[in-house]
Amino acid sequence: MSIAVARCVRLSIPTREFAVIKVEDFHKAFGDQIAVQGIAFHVEPGELLAIIGPNGAGKTTTMRALAGIIPASRGRLSIAGFDVEANAIAAKSRLAFVPDDAPLFHDLTVEEHLSFYASVYQVSDANSKALKLLQEFELTSKLRTTASNLSRGMRQKLAICCAYLHDPQAILFDEPLTGLDPQGIRVFKRSLQERAAQGAAVMISSHMLAMVEDLCTHVLILDGGVQRFFGPVEDLHKSFDQGDAAASLEDIFFAATFS
Repeated sequence: MSIAVARCVRLSIPTREFAVIKVEDFHKAFGDQIAVQGIAFHVEPGELLAIIGPNGAGKTTTMRALAGIIPASRGRLSIAGFDVEANAIAAKSRLAFVPDDAPLFHDLTVEEHLSFYASVYQVSDANSKALKLLQEFELTSKLRTTASNLSRGMRQKLAICCAYLHDPQAILFDEPLTGLDPQGIRVFKRSLQERAAQGAAVMISSHMLAMVEDLCTHVLILDGGVQRFFGPVEDLHKSFDQGDAAASLEDIFFAATFS
């Protein structure tokens, strides 16, 4: 495959220490409806944060605000030290966001999607990176297949490949396992661990609590737009002591959100 990349001037990265993903006093209201109320958390390089909560807890709202899709009503959100609103281009160039139903171009092939993303993000070595991703997610045989002719799981794999192509510093996934088969889930989990090991800050929203517990280093629990917990996985039992050291993340989830 051949992926053309346009030339551009690259933005400089701040040299000071900072959390890759940082949220401070984030509020979001849609008219009279309050979706998120004053949450605060951060994700450092190499950390995998699970954001969990019931439907309507504010998980997707938080991710969409971090991705610059919707503005905050109050508070500050930053990616790699860049304010999401004040320095939108710099922040978005270091971010990848895959929603639960990633918007692909129905008439573009798998190859054309990767070519488009490589051009937008000015990816160096785009061909080799794209081929490696296609092999990893078993899409090499679908290179010239349009998105409209891919299965739901294959479309999700393509969205993940596009997200990884520019080696983002911050990676956000909202219910990413939709449509993936067991092999696809295993490959995806391994890819998250590899990206984190390379220094990316990863944030994932999922109702599959067993998978989250096995994979993530930190947890953010939201309920009704309110933050119930944020911290390392090992601190969960200290915050929600049920008298059972063997309590699962599912047990703690119900204690945090339905007590």
